[in-house]
Amino acid sequence: MTVTAAEAPERPAHRDPNVLRWLGAYSASMIGDSIYFMALAWAAARTGSASGTGLVLAAGSIPRALLMLGGGVLADRLGPRRVVIGSDAARALLVLGLAATLVLTGPTVGVLVAVALLFGAVDALFLPAVGALPPRISPPGQLARIQGLRGLAARGASIVGAPLGGVAVAAGGPALAFAAAGVLFALSLPLLLRLRVGPLPEPVDGTAEAQEASTDTGRTPNAWQDLVSGLRYVRRHPVLGPLMIVIALSELGFVGPLNLGLILLSEQRGWGAAGMGWIVAGFASGAAGSALLLAVRGRVPHAGRVMCLTVLVGATGIAGLAQAPSVALAAATAAFVGLSIGLAGALGAALVQTAADPAYLGRVTSVSTLFTYALIPLSYPVTGAAIALWGTGPVYAVSAAVCAAGGAAGLAFTALRRAELPR
Repeated sequence: MTVTAAEAPERPAHRDPNVLRWLGAYSASMIGDSIYFMALAWAAARTGSASGTGLVLAAGSIPRALLMLGGGVLADRLGPRRVVIGSDAARALLVLGLAATLVLTGPTVGVLVAVALLFGAVDALFLPAVGALPPRISPPGQLARIQGLRGLAARGASIVGAPLGGVAVAAGGPALAFAAAGVLFALSLPLLLRLRVGPLPEPVDGTAEAQEASTDTGRTPNAWQDLVSGLRYVRRHPVLGPLMIVIALSELGFVGPLNLGLILLSEQRGWGAAGMGWIVAGFASGAAGSALLLAVRGRVPHAGRVMCLTVLVGATGIAGLAQAPSVALAAATAAFVGLSIGLAGALGAALVQTAADPAYLGRVTSVSTLFTYALIPLSYPVTGAAIALWGTGPVYAVSAAVCAAGGAAGLAFTALRRAELPR
């Protein structure tokens, strides 16, 4: 018999079968994501220059940027479980179709761009819905621990998925890697279909912002008004508004060097796909350690302050990554970056989960994921062109400065600096 959060409110997240089903489905999907991205990057690298690779990787960000906020509205209106199931099924069919296509013909920039656009459109629905699910499957006291488990699953997926993707590309080309990703997306569906969600919990705080959000929900009959109401709620919230600024700046300084930057750095140093896989795995190992800390403790004191400080610390590692002379040292540096930036990301996600009114969580999540998965990757072509002109060292240094600016900006906001996770 399935046990919901409402029936067993005191059950720890790591012992709740419903949470574990969600975690298993999320893990399989994230491993598939990691393999998909690896396959897409190397398929693009085989068809063109650095700018062509950046174009393919940035293509998926266009529909994410255009549709992500609407995806948050859809998750709040239709329910996150339904949206997650439909979007994950669409991702499986799309990637398996690409694998079959590549068996018959070689990859071209046009085909890869088209698939990236479609995948990005589906992701714009999937990502906000995934972020809105935890309050529906567990009591509020377990939300921080769930974010730790989620971060641990995501980082573990990178540890497993990046090397698997590299091995699959080396063994059977991008077609084999895309096929593996599609199978993993499909495997998450049975778990999602068995997931049981409860009604929306009460608002997590008694602030005027939360009360106004609940009032607005009752008088917004259409999707556009829902979207405007959600954006207004984020802007007025004393913690969520500044938190989005920190997320935007830290991601802007971090995502480009870790994704496209590592591809070009690995090519320049002759490390290849396997070398890049180990560097990504190093980052994921460090980030997994920070996620494990949050999953075990369930709460970190002075969460807002710690989040901002760890962003500042991680920025120094980003600058040093481009100076690493070997794969081993680059992987160790990436692990340091993962430990600090990973802890900042997990704390940021936990603050979003616990500070937001649950009725608005899909839209709040869509704003944060808009920066991470949509707007920031649009910088890939700029990153590729900048590395081609000036090399990896100066570009990584500038990226580190932008990331550090995010941590400094967060410390300037009193409400965020003093933000705490619930006990």
